[in-house]
Amino acid sequence: MKVGIDAISFYTSPYYLDLKELAKVRNVDYDKYAIGIGQEKMAVAAPNEDVVTLAAHAAERLRTQVDFSQIDFLIFATETGIDQSKAAGIYVHHLLGLSSHCRVLECKQACYSTTGALQLALSRLKEFPDSKILLVASDIARYPLESPAEPTQGCGAVAMILSTNPRVMSIDRESGYFTQDVMDFWRPNHMREALVDGHQSTKIYLTLLEKTWDQYSEASGRNFLDHDHYCFHLPFSRMADKAHVRLAKSCGVLEPSGGHIEKTKVYARDMGNAYTASLYISLLSLLNLTQKDLQGKRVGFYSYGSGSVAEFFSGVIEKGYRDASFAQEHETMLKKREAISYETYEMYRGFDPYNEEMTAPTDSYFQFVGIEKEKRLYRKEHN
Repeated sequence: MKVGIDAISFYTSPYYLDLKELAKVRNVDYDKYAIGIGQEKMAVAAPNEDVVTLAAHAAERLRTQVDFSQIDFLIFATETGIDQSKAAGIYVHHLLGLSSHCRVLECKQACYSTTGALQLALSRLKEFPDSKILLVASDIARYPLESPAEPTQGCGAVAMILSTNPRVMSIDRESGYFTQDVMDFWRPNHMREALVDGHQSTKIYLTLLEKTWDQYSEASGRNFLDHDHYCFHLPFSRMADKAHVRLAKSCGVLEPSGGHIEKTKVYARDMGNAYTASLYISLLSLLNLTQKDLQGKRVGFYSYGSGSVAEFFSGVIEKGYRDASFAQEHETMLKKREAISYETYEMYRGFDPYNEEMTAPTDSYFQFVGIEKEKRLYRKEHN
């Protein structure tokens, strides 16, 4: 019995900062961003957007593909939590109007948590094959102004329906996984911005890539060339190049084909880091932007979450992937985005809903409208 992704969509803010603008303000060569880390634009969340509204928009698009009344489990993966107790998925459940007979929980382990949730969900599907699971991953990446990580910032959400007999991708059984307690990236409870040791994080990312690959390869019997494409977690798009070369070299492949990964990086270059969502946005970038038929192609996935947990797994693209991955809608969404000034970027990222009056720059379908008596409030516009 096949289990995997039946439909998948992503969403990002309608606003972005062109990194040419940031380069001017920071007085650095734009090539440091465009070539050095492979980033061109940074998606910026407006004051009336948060991880809940991003996730709800990504999931709402799936309504055309799946009967939402059949969803019996919603898992929300994020490292941009909005409450120490209540799962952000509860708000999404309400905004989408899902059945009350639906489990909801939130998963956290940095950028890896979506993959961890995926594997848990697939195990449930094997026991309850009629189940329909909604997995959403949503994050807003924030680092201190003028820090080395600032140009990698971004925001976005992925939503996917997981089921038996999936139309988009069936996930292979074998995987390799590894956990190691390190402090390469973390965000203490009292801070809005993450702390990161970039050099250590890159080192651990690549080290765990080899360790998880070794376990996966031994379990599956597959080698580097048994995969038609690779999707890597993308804190910035150039990381895929580093990872691809490192993996190929460790497998004895001296000249890996760039075609394995080029299409997977396009969306990331255009919107920045989306933490838990980034690996699966890279999958959508591959599915949406590759013109040739991908049916039957095997994709290798490397998921890394700082702190750290990593996993390597694979999946095979199914024949219905074009109909259930929203290529046209994603293209339209990205083209309609509006460039903002550096001043607006600082205003948006610095907005404090506890001490400032809410502004509503977007007319999005789902909106965060403020905090009243310590309660977060959301609105769904009716078209």
